[in-house]
Amino acid sequence: MASDSPKSRVVILGAAGRDFHDFNVQYRHDPTVTVVAFTAAQIPGIDARRYPPSLAGPLYPDGVAIEPEDRLEAICARENVTQVVFAYSDVSHAHVMHLASRSLAAGADFLLLGPRSTMIESPIPVIAICATRTGCGKSQIARWLGRRLREQGVRVAVLRHPMPYGDLERQRAQCFAAREDLARADCTLEEREEYEPHLAAGNVVFAGVDYAEIVRQAARRAELIVWDGGNNDFPFVRPDLAVAVVDALRPGQADAYHPGETVLRMAGVVVVNKVDAASSADVLRVIDEVRAVNPGAILVHAASPVRLDDPPAVRGRRVLVVEDGPTITHGGMAHGAGFVAAVRAGAATIVDPRASAAGAIREIFTRYPHIGRVLPAVGYGPEQLSALRATIDGSDAEVVVSATPIDLAATIALEKPVVRARYEFAEAGEPTLGAVIDGFRERLGDRLGRRP
Repeated sequence: MASDSPKSRVVILGAAGRDFHDFNVQYRHDPTVTVVAFTAAQIPGIDARRYPPSLAGPLYPDGVAIEPEDRLEAICARENVTQVVFAYSDVSHAHVMHLASRSLAAGADFLLLGPRSTMIESPIPVIAICATRTGCGKSQIARWLGRRLREQGVRVAVLRHPMPYGDLERQRAQCFAAREDLARADCTLEEREEYEPHLAAGNVVFAGVDYAEIVRQAARRAELIVWDGGNNDFPFVRPDLAVAVVDALRPGQADAYHPGETVLRMAGVVVVNKVDAASSADVLRVIDEVRAVNPGAILVHAASPVRLDDPPAVRGRRVLVVEDGPTITHGGMAHGAGFVAAVRAGAATIVDPRASAAGAIREIFTRYPHIGRVLPAVGYGPEQLSALRATIDGSDAEVVVSATPIDLAATIALEKPVVRARYEFAEAGEPTLGAVIDGFRERLGDRLGRRP
């Protein structure tokens, strides 16, 4: 009988996001499984913690340890691990299989938990905006969608993919309605990059650790949920409409990363973004990639025009460019919209931040050698934030172009003037995403507006 079988002993490989969610929905109340540890990757400083007992539940009175991923084999040996569960995103298929090989060699089975096992049912309709890679432009579209629906009289809650990098108990279920909420929650720069633009667009954002509770809170306040996905993960909440965003500037990647290929295959609508910046040949190549993987999806073209607040302040100057952090680091981009905007505005020189890189920023350039002459806006903790400031102030730049979605000058005190580069979603051809969303709303009928 199953009750006489030995318990499965599980390690969950994560990055402070899906790993906690998969535990909550799949393992927290399962007496046949013991989760012996989480591991941590991608994000600095998220190991050497414990998933607390208040979140882990009564089967885990001491919580669950979080250890570095490079200790995987040692953990498997020490804890007699029988299963390793992979639970983070925006990595190549080869990366996943290397971890699978390490797990198998250590004597454990290797598992991937899919949408059926991990998606929460929502009492109100859900539109999910996801992507095949970090930096495709999904958050721009989620912001646009939230604003558009609100202008049409729909009460919207934005659910953001988790970024619980601090006090996990305090971050169990968070609601951000004003910028002051970000300060009260001690949000990192990365959290602010995602939340602050939504607040500026008038959207209320929910996030945290326990998404069953987060969905309950959002459903009490709204009549429709917009899921703003993180990295290239699939949603934690079952969508009524799944939208996948692909990047016309990155041909060859539509089906090369996990779980981005899953996101693309699941989508009812695929947005080919940045067609204004990509060559016609690359746009066509990406469309062919999409059609090969998901021929039945509605295909929409979109642009992501970038503009500077003050172009004359950049022209003829030495410019240091600060880009959106995750897009440049594990998103794999050499540069982003800020670099493009500075060059177009006639910057005399793009200053290489490596010359002034301080502390934790030097480590970032070593870890991600693909980065071009730009500075990723990393600030997962005080050390990185201090190093970011020192790198900028220590450079010989005359002006900073900031393409991070947050107001950098209002977040950290800098000695140099800052010109913001802004980029938003724009329709580009037929059918438009707006028309697709309008058709979806019509199909919802009286489901929209019905309170749970």
